[in-house]
Amino acid sequence: MAIERVREFLKKHGATIEPIVYEEKMHTSEEAARVLGVEIGQIAKSILFRTNDDAYGLFVASGDIRIDSKKVKALIGGKKQKMASAEEVEEVTGFKPGAVCPFALQKEIPIYIDELLHRFDVVYTAAGIPESLLPISPQKLVKITQGSTVKLAKEE
Repeated sequence: MAIERVREFLKKHGATIEPIVYEEKMHTSEEAARVLGVEIGQIAKSILFRTNDDAYGLFVASGDIRIDSKKVKALIGGKKQKMASAEEVEEVTGFKPGAVCPFALQKEIPIYIDELLHRFDVVYTAAGIPESLLPISPQKLVKITQGSTVKLAKEE
């Protein structure tokens, strides 16, 4: 089960945090923020992008922003970038869309973490199943994913 893979990864990396399982499924940042009673920006949404030449990047963004496609292009390259299909998400990450944990991935891919997550002491990532979230500090998230902190928000 996907949540067990997340737990094993955390244990292997000496993390003392544990995914929390809720009764409700949370497929969107809005749903998760409502269930938790937190700001939508504290929900760390994980979105897989791919290029036309099958390069992938996982973008972990604050739930209250739109990811700038120009920034995606600058980070993963290729002539065209688009969000990965549901099948690609599951194949590359090992998680279903809406439950993508930003670590314990099936395949090794670059991970880019939104700098705006650092506004908060604690953010919440998906933990492998739609009913589960993982409370984690942005600093710990960067460390455990070995991700790069970048500016992802689209300038309005």
